[in-house]
Formats: sequence, structure tokens, C-alpha cells
Amino acid sequence: MGVSDWLNNAQVAPPKFDVSAMVERTINAPVWMHFGAGNIFRGYIASLQQKLLNAGLCDHGIIAAETYDEEIIEKIYKPYDNKTLNVILCGDGSTVMEVVASVAQAVPASDFARLVKIFASPSLQMVSFTITEKGYNRGPAMNLLAVLMHVRYKAGSLPLALVSMDNCSRNGERIENTMRGIADEWVAEGRAEKAFAEYLANPKLVAYPWSMIDKITPRPSEQVEKLLEGIGITDVPPIVTAKGTYIAPFVNAERAEYLVIEDAFPAGRPPLEKAGVYFTDRDTVNRVERMKVTTCLNPLHTAMSVYGCLLGYTLIKEEMKDADIVALIRRLGYDEGLPVVTDPGIISPKAFIDEVINERLPNPFMPDDPRRIATDTSQKVGIRFGETIKSYIEQGRDTTKLAAIPLAIAGWLRYLLAVNDEGEPMTLSSDPLLSELQAKLAGVKWDDASTLGGKAKGILSDARVFGLDLTATELGARIEDILRKELRGKWSVRRTLREYLV
Repeated sequence: MGVSDWLNNAQVAPPKFDVSAMVERTINAPVWMHFGAGNIFRGYIASLQQKLLNAGLCDHGIIAAETYDEEIIEKIYKPYDNKTLNVILCGDGSTVMEVVASVAQAVPASDFARLVKIFASPSLQMVSFTITEKGYNRGPAMNLLAVLMHVRYKAGSLPLALVSMDNCSRNGERIENTMRGIADEWVAEGRAEKAFAEYLANPKLVAYPWSMIDKITPRPSEQVEKLLEGIGITDVPPIVTAKGTYIAPFVNAERAEYLVIEDAFPAGRPPLEKAGVYFTDRDTVNRVERMKVTTCLNPLHTAMSVYGCLLGYTLIKEEMKDADIVALIRRLGYDEGLPVVTDPGIISPKAFIDEVINERLPNPFMPDDPRRIATDTSQKVGIRFGETIKSYIEQGRDTTKLAAIPLAIAGWLRYLLAVNDEGEPMTLSSDPLLSELQAKLAGVKWDDASTLGGKAKGILSDARVFGLDLTATELGARIEDILRKELRGKWSVRRTLREYLV
């Protein structure tokens, strides 16, 4: 078994272009390079270029590079000729499978000579990244990039776009700040010319487009592996690398996908808008991200994660069979979020929520766990709930009409007690403020509302957490009242949800 069996399987769509010719052209004159060879790249970004290649809209592929875990290149790329078996998991339980062959070459970071040759190529238009948010801090990946950008500067100040496609706010700014900081340091130490720093600071030569990406590519699913075995594909076992990366020759991903990019490409770019990418201005990128993280997706995820944990769920898709949780997120998104949503103009906020609630969250293939989503909640509630509350106040809207938002916040405080709705201990997800928050609720008992006293005020008044002092609004007292009702013993969380969502 091997790639040839994927290509010959009637249920798997093969590439519709001359792969060998594409590889030769790309290696000789690279146009697009991507750092971060993991699942989001293989299951989404590489498939975008595949669409262009299939349609004859371009004739070059992508060169993938890996700076963190080179074992991926050795064990997942090379044995499969840089191809990926992409399995799209549809909300109705069906699948769509294709062989993604748009990666012309996979380069480990240790192959410095090849990276230098690529960055010195006048044909190179863009370098993109999915290296996780922390990857943009000063470290090996960014230091290597700075060296390679100096190579490109020495080759004639060649233009380039450095495009983060990681799911983090102001991602382009993160690359820019790090690159320019390194260059300034090198200039001060006499290790680089002042003109190099000027090159990185000139938007006509080097651009750092901001972007918003939304696509779930979870770890390889055993359910999908069995599905593949059922159609005769048996050579795709996942591996765990020495660095702990869990990866397989196949990628399973949801169908829904969004990539919005600031259109700043001084060397040109592939026509990715014809593959479904939105190209726009920086302000619109920000508006799309704000729409998603303050209204249409992230608040729903956080609310259902804490209540899912309290009610004993371990899968988001199972929560979507719970009428009380569905009522909570519908009220949160449609009734409380949409009246103050930031409308980006290029994507309908209501249609986005429709897709989230009706297709994405109930997807029977998605193995997402509310315990994972509950990680670092203290770092999220200010954006996911605080921003909507501030919008209500700034617009003079009646906050007494809000029910789902105070329920979500009260549910999080109840969650911090580490006892579920049946009175059983539960392990909480990691959070940088966990010990501090739990200390403020010390002595509060899950089955004795009288023990709450005024202890919740110490959290609700913390503007670091919520972006404002909730005790200075009528919401503070209401959240405390909801929490007291959730501290009345077994199933009081369930009863309270139903009381407020009738």
C-alpha cells in the first residue's frame, strides 16, 4: 500500500494537474514558501493552492518548511512523496476525500543551504506561517527568518510578504515587531547594515499582512482511520514524534473554512481569492476577527465548555444534543450578540452563527472536548463577554435583557469550584490565574449558597479579567444571584440554566 493506492481509490479525488511538472517549476523558481508543516497547513492552506492548480489558475506549488519538529518531514512527508490524504468531515456525517499534491518540496530547517537559495530567489512572492502564537516570540524560528531576510536583502532588497496564518490577534504585527526588533539590535551591534533595518521597515519592499483564519483540523481521528480502512486504505497509521507531535499521513478537517488576509503583497501573490480566500484591508480583517471572537464563535465555545464540564460532557458534539446548552448558545449568539456585532461587510454574522450552530458544533466527526476549550478561560472572558457588555453600555442598551452572558460568567465561577453538577470532583483545565481565582472563592461550597457571601466580587470587579468592573454595573449583582442559585446542591446548575432560558 502507498500513495498509488490513494490515487487509484475510486472514493478519493486525485490531483488534476501534472504533479511532476509543478514540482520542477516550483523548485526552480519558488513562489510560495510556508513555515509550519502541520495539520492546519496540510489540511487547509495546501488545499487552497491545490484548488488553483486543479483549475489551471497557477502552475506553481508550495515549498513547506518545518522549524520545530523535523521528524514530520522525515516520517510524514518524504515517505508519501509530500502528498497528504485530506478527509473533509461534513456536518451531515458524509466525507469528501482528496489527495493534496500541491507541496512541491518539504525542507527541514537544518537544510540551511536550501532555505538560503529559496530566499535569494527573485521569483519568491510570499512566505506564510502556522507556527503557533508563541512562535513569533524571539526564538529559533524568528532568528532563522531574520537571517534569511538578510539573505534576501543582500540579494538586492527583493520584495516579499511575510504572512502569518496563525489564529492570533494582530498576527502580522507580531512578525513585524520581532523582525524589526532583531534588525535594530543587529545594527546597534554592528552585525548588520542600517539599510537592512530600513528594508524590513519599508512596506513597499517587505509587508506583514494581518489575517484571520478559522478552520478546525483536529488530531488524526481513530474513527477516520477506520473509515479509510473500510475503503481499502490501510497504510495511514498516526505516529507520535519524539517531540510529542501526533500526526498521520491523513488529515481530518471540518468543511467550514475562512481565511481573510490584508491585501499587501509587494512582490505579487497567487490568485487565492479564486480558492475562497478573502483579500481586503487591515480594518476589515480586524472586524472579521472581532465578529468571530466577540460574538459568533468564541463566546459560544466558552459558554458551552464550562457548562459542558459541569454537566459531565467530554465532547462538544454530544453537548449539541442537550436542549439546555443549545438554548444557552442560541440566546448568546442570536439574541444578545447580534444586536451589537461588528459586521465586517464581507461575511454575514448571522450566517456565520447559523453555520456554527447547525453544522460545525454538531458535526459527528469532531472530537473536540469542552475541557480543552475551557483552558485559559480567564484570558478569554474579557474578549468573549466583556466586549459585548461594553458595547451594550456604550450604546445605551438595556443590560437587564441579557441572560446568557451573565449565565456564562456565573457558570465559569461555579466551574472554578472544581465540583460538577452531581457533586463529584472534577479536574480543571490549566489557567494562569487558576490558583488566584480559586483563592478568592476559598470556602465557597457547591451545595451551600450561604458560603458565597461577597467573595465573587473579588473576581467580578477585576478589570484585568473582564475588561471592566462588573460590580459597577447591574450585571455584577445579577451574576452573583445566578451563582447563588447554582450553589444549591445536586443539579442546581441544570435547574438554573432552565430558569433563566425559559
